[in-house]
Amino acid sequence: MAIYTANALKAELNERGWRLTPQREIILNLFQNLPEGNHLSAEDLCNKLQEQGDPISLSTIYRTVKLMARMGILRELEFAEGHKHYEINQPYPYHHHHLICVKCNKTIEFKSDSILKIGAKTSEKEGFHLLDCQLLIHAICPTCQRSLFPN
Repeated sequence: MAIYTANALKAELNERGWRLTPQREIILNLFQNLPEGNHLSAEDLCNKLQEQGDPISLSTIYRTVKLMARMGILRELEFAEGHKHYEINQPYPYHHHHLICVKCNKTIEFKSDSILKIGAKTSEKEGFHLLDCQLLIHAICPTCQRSLFPN
């Protein structure tokens, strides 16, 4: 998948009968400028937008991130916190997966070509166009293991 520009997003939205609203463009820009490894919940996104002087309602944010996730622009991530996080869906070789501690929510990103290859091969075999392939591993980190199982 290519990195989305405002023009590419506008064209794809128009193709589907939707518009590129100023709010959608602002949200896209924020995600494209996030430092690598940052994931935002809808609430985090709302706070960041307010801080930068772009207050967008939480309901608009939820609709927009869901739409962008369905389009393959954002990755929707289900961490151990009970709510979804989002990040820009980077093309290979920036594609990555997540190892998440279910106790402290520490998240480690890692790359695996074999996971991506399996996803691509399976999609192709079934006639699908791959938008995203992600593996979330839920585990307990060494620090939390020590607190749960002291010697």
